[in-house]
Amino acid sequence: MDKVVVGLSGGVDSSVAAAALHRQGYDVVGITLWLMKGKGQCCSEGMVDAARLCDELEIPHHIVDTREVFEKNIVDYLVGGYEAGITPLPCSQCNKAVKFGPMLQYAREELGIDRIATGHYARIVFNPDTARYELHRAVDPSKDQTYFLYDLSQEILAHTVFPLGDQTKAETRRMAAEFGLHTAEKPESQDLCLIEAHGSMRSFLDKYLAPKQGDIVDPSGKVLGQHDGIHHYTIGQRRGIGIAADRPLYVIGIDAGRNQVIVGDRADAQHTELTAHRVNWVSIAAPTTPIHAQVQIRYRSTPIPCTVIPLEGDRVKVVFGEPQFSVTPGQAAVWYDGDRLLGGGVIENER
Repeated sequence: MDKVVVGLSGGVDSSVAAAALHRQGYDVVGITLWLMKGKGQCCSEGMVDAARLCDELEIPHHIVDTREVFEKNIVDYLVGGYEAGITPLPCSQCNKAVKFGPMLQYAREELGIDRIATGHYARIVFNPDTARYELHRAVDPSKDQTYFLYDLSQEILAHTVFPLGDQTKAETRRMAAEFGLHTAEKPESQDLCLIEAHGSMRSFLDKYLAPKQGDIVDPSGKVLGQHDGIHHYTIGQRRGIGIAADRPLYVIGIDAGRNQVIVGDRADAQHTELTAHRVNWVSIAAPTTPIHAQVQIRYRSTPIPCTVIPLEGDRVKVVFGEPQFSVTPGQAAVWYDGDRLLGGGVIENER
């Protein structure tokens, strides 16, 4: 019998992934990662729901303490990024460094199992012509999570199963009800786990970063007001800037060295290209010449035509087919060929 370790968060998606594989005849072992110190829905209520699910399915359940790994790779990463004036994307970092890698390692070393599964909405396709595992969008475009999975390695993809990639969220809910799972009607989490635990990203950051007053300036350097910490601002922000003006103003830059927040018109936040570093090529080998693709610079943004130009090291330049608003350093730029995710990286700057 094939064995698989399923990552369980206590939500309906991971529950159905485990139940579906169990129904298909897999020898399923549940695993829940204890991520955060203190209270948080994903790590308190979630662990209880995951344990209850395993009881319902009559499968083993393991809780793995990864709080130190999470603290180092996510908490320190976020705090350091905001302190440096960028807006890090924790989910991609978490998937690579905290979830998939450690979960596969635990499955192999502690359980002797060489395959893991999660409730992510994505598809893995092996291409025999290139001998690569390709990451493809989920069938349900409203739930597709490939944007957050761009940093997974070929090794991880080769040993991972996404049971929900070929179905819609409505089908997942229906299956949960058919299986009689207690998570069938559980509401979906809408926030980052850190926001659930602390109430808001601002509250989370204020726990680690002291107020530091500085200037809010226009592109020419004219002082328009004061701020109490650059970590309270992000590129493209309009609301809550804290200054009165006769027209809408947006955050168009953050200068950590000068402790300044730079604001301007919406047109000032439009850009025609970006550079990205820490690039990971997924479905294709790293190209040596420019390629045409479609890029997303935010999870919910519409993919737009682009040209991806390889640079030295693990960097690329991405030239947009049309100007884009709010290109935010620290976030991910992910490029596709239709439904196939080619690669992605961390936005370094907007030029």
